[in-house]
Amino acid sequence: MIQRAPLITPVLLAGSLVVLVGFAIRASFGVFQLPIAMEFNWPRAEFSLAIAIQNLAWGFGQPLFGAVAEKIGDRKAIVIGAVAYALGLVLSAGATLPIQHHLYEVLVGLGIAGTGFGVVLAVVGRASSDENRSMSLAIVTAAGSAGQVLGPPLAEGLLALMPWQGVFLAFAALILAVLAVLPWMRSPVPASRAELQESMGTVVLGALRDPSFALIFLGFFSCGYQLAFITAHFPAFVAEVCGPIMLGSVLHSMGITTTGALGAVAISIIGLGNIAGTLAAGWAGKRYTKKYLLAGVYTGRTLIAAWFILTPMTPTTVLVFSALMGSLWLATVPLTSGLVAHLYGLRYMGTLYGIIFLSHQLGSFMGVWLGGRLYDAYGSYDGVWWIGVGIGAFSALIHLPIRETARPLAVAPA
Repeated sequence: MIQRAPLITPVLLAGSLVVLVGFAIRASFGVFQLPIAMEFNWPRAEFSLAIAIQNLAWGFGQPLFGAVAEKIGDRKAIVIGAVAYALGLVLSAGATLPIQHHLYEVLVGLGIAGTGFGVVLAVVGRASSDENRSMSLAIVTAAGSAGQVLGPPLAEGLLALMPWQGVFLAFAALILAVLAVLPWMRSPVPASRAELQESMGTVVLGALRDPSFALIFLGFFSCGYQLAFITAHFPAFVAEVCGPIMLGSVLHSMGITTTGALGAVAISIIGLGNIAGTLAAGWAGKRYTKKYLLAGVYTGRTLIAAWFILTPMTPTTVLVFSALMGSLWLATVPLTSGLVAHLYGLRYMGTLYGIIFLSHQLGSFMGVWLGGRLYDAYGSYDGVWWIGVGIGAFSALIHLPIRETARPLAVAPA
């Protein structure tokens, strides 16, 4: 009788907790948009630019941390990332000028890269069996969604008890505390002899010459644009545009009495819906062609965003949108990372996925920064939404020509 490898392992649990805490903090930054702008009387674009820079630093840091993890070890890379994350939060807590926030968010972005998907998905992917890999990647991604569920309400609750500077310091302590689970992250490297003999340069150059790699890279841009824009601006958007929450409504009985609170809860609902959506993507990724699944996810996002912006915003439409978009929110991550592992192998998965993720974060930068910029110029987010609809449709189409077959190994000469 053949004994199947277990799905739930210490590596999977530890990796999921690291991602959960890192994403809980990252997902809460939109909640600070109004308190910081109001305290310093800044235009919306200033803190938006800080979050945009954070996303850009995360993107450039992802392949860097992937390479560091593959050279000196996954756990050391995570420690470096957590320290950078905490330092950025501590410095941001003392910042009083926009330029200070802009500079310190570089450290936060690098910290997210070191504790996020690029490093953790690679170590979990290497530690998983072939039959469990797709679902393992989905579980770690779903842990990020759980962080999104917990982060914004936690930040909102802490803001009721202390100023935003105190919340930043509390979050810095939290990201350092999660390092206690690192002893669990001892991952074997189930690589073939040919994979071990391949140099990083050989694999990376081979991927960069592959048209399918370029298509994956371009397609991931819209994912970052849509997700980062919504995370950073949706709470403020809902607070300002949504119709009133009536007394005696179901929301009021749940304690959601303001549109500001509704915006924070909406981000959590997106994360909650994403837990189910991401696990479903992991299940489907093992059984169906990943490029078609990705095209379907981007098509769904495009249609949902178009419906939302064309419909008068009410508390009901906010909740419906959050649930629908949440079901597709990070479904792209296990499918994209799984596609990279399938095409190019596991040995340098962290570095290759990091390069792909850079496109995601370039999109994130544009979504967050453009949101603040166009809002300040026109007093509306409508233009940013329609740009997201257009590039979402582009991403759906560009995945179709990908050649989804594993690439042969090209061993570097001795």
